[in-house]
Amino acid sequence: MRLLLAEDEKSLARAVGTLLERSHYAVDVVYDGAEALAYLDSNNYNGVILDRMMPEVDGLTVLRRIRERGNRVPVLLLTALGEVEDKVEGLDAGANDYLAKPFATAELLARIRAMTRTQTGQATTQLQVGNLVLDQTNYQLSTPLGSCRLTNKEFQMLEMLMANPHQIISAQRMLERIWGYDSEAEVNVVWVYISYLRKKLAQLGANVAIKASRNAGYRLEETL
Repeated sequence: MRLLLAEDEKSLARAVGTLLERSHYAVDVVYDGAEALAYLDSNNYNGVILDRMMPEVDGLTVLRRIRERGNRVPVLLLTALGEVEDKVEGLDAGANDYLAKPFATAELLARIRAMTRTQTGQATTQLQVGNLVLDQTNYQLSTPLGSCRLTNKEFQMLEMLMANPHQIISAQRMLERIWGYDSEAEVNVVWVYISYLRKKLAQLGANVAIKASRNAGYRLEETL
């Protein structure tokens, strides 16, 4: 399950992002409302955790804009404002739930499960290219010959490739998307994870392969 976390307090964003990854969610983290809108325009998410007070574009404006565009993704609004009127304003703007800071991590996880429960039951939770199937709810990768469970970063990388088959995705884009813009990881870590995935595809007898385009990036192609 993929979530978008929009929170301008970077230390809090990193802590929550780590918590969510350890709870088996794939997470994209952004630090302002403009970035949140850009990510929501170009990616599909199962849920959004949205801070109300952010630079560039505030959380309520982000929420109103995506609802105006017909995006019904479940949204949990985070805020330091705990007054009833603030909660009502957030819910009226289209939030599915509202959580005031500071919050207990167990409550955050419970609210995420609750707001995505109905949506998860209705949405497509699998990606398929060739004979390769990726279950987005449990990171399970399978073919008719077998299955295995991917690590969080393996899952995020293969999900990007399977959601955009035949399209070249640069290593830099993968690095920024999966490890984060402020990560100290080097681009060669992408090559390492591509190698891991290629070995798993071979072990499963997949009829798709990750192809490299020199100085451009990687793409997923069906093999003959």
